[in-house]
Amino acid sequence: MKRNIIVSFVIMLLVPTSQQLGAQNTTRRFFADSITNQKIMTLKHEFGAKKTFIKEYEAQILTALSYYPELKNVEIIFRLKKTNTPLTSKPSFVSLFRAAKNRKYIVTISEQTNPYLEPILFKNLNFNAQIGVLGHELSHISNYIHKGFGKMFHIIEIEIFSKKQVDSFEYNTDLTCISHGLGYQLLDWSLSVRQNLGKENWRGANNIVTNPKKKDT
Repeated sequence: MKRNIIVSFVIMLLVPTSQQLGAQNTTRRFFADSITNQKIMTLKHEFGAKKTFIKEYEAQILTALSYYPELKNVEIIFRLKKTNTPLTSKPSFVSLFRAAKNRKYIVTISEQTNPYLEPILFKNLNFNAQIGVLGHELSHISNYIHKGFGKMFHIIEIEIFSKKQVDSFEYNTDLTCISHGLGYQLLDWSLSVRQNLGKENWRGANNIVTNPKKKDT
């Protein structure tokens, strides 16, 4: 089953549940002009502690953060960098050895990648999809804050040695994002990736054939 079909089905099941889990009211679509400067200031006051923001993406980041109250006091650095993968989240290497609650996490938004992935860079997504992919990355961090060093090391092993387990790991991360109330945004991101790349199946930037004439396996 294609991942976007799975996500759509799970959204139908879990969007009502997300209300019961204490998430914000589910919003089908966010628009840039609906996030006023006053709203940004209010969100920053409540959710901006220990966060380093990218100025041009403050509204999207703060909107996504507002769905993750458990991350209020977690140090997160949002940064722009030239990387192949459009978006990643991970603990800093030094903080990996600290207690989970004291770690520092880094969310990297790629500003330049290979030509094939250029259409799905963060800057080329619509506002709603940007919040969706940020929600996915924050879901990773939401899961990481409950894992000690041993479990974090196991995740690293999975990412290196087991594509099948990575798929399961990412699927569970999507479920976390949906349960927090950002299912529609996640779906928007998923559909945007497939439309922008002209692909039916997306398994991540590290699992693609960069020659558009070839098909994924």
